[in-house]
Amino acid sequence: MKQNVFLVVSTDAMGKEEEIGKIVIKNFFETIKATKGIPHTIFFLNAGVKLTTVNKEMISILKEIESMGAEIYSCGTCLEYYNLESKLMVGHRGASTQVVEAFDEFKKVIWV
Repeated sequence: MKQNVFLVVSTDAMGKEEEIGKIVIKNFFETIKATKGIPHTIFFLNAGVKLTTVNKEMISILKEIESMGAEIYSCGTCLEYYNLESKLMVGHRGASTQVVEAFDEFKKVIWV
């Protein structure tokens, strides 16, 4: 079920330890998929854009979440910064205005 939630993902690893953090963020999205608690919108920024571009394992998970109804965006400035514009594999290019507008539009804005 699609929820009135705007999820902002600003990293490609949850927590301070990168190796385990990459496993944890994958598990986080697997759990979202399994519980069908799909956010209305997921916005990736900073290193989070690596999850929609170069992380093949995450791309397949995110495509499934997208097919369940989530809208997925990656920060255009961040894609440019990491030179990943041509590698966007899931979702669409987005802008920071979407994050600002989400503060009024959505019941919850969650930052990861």
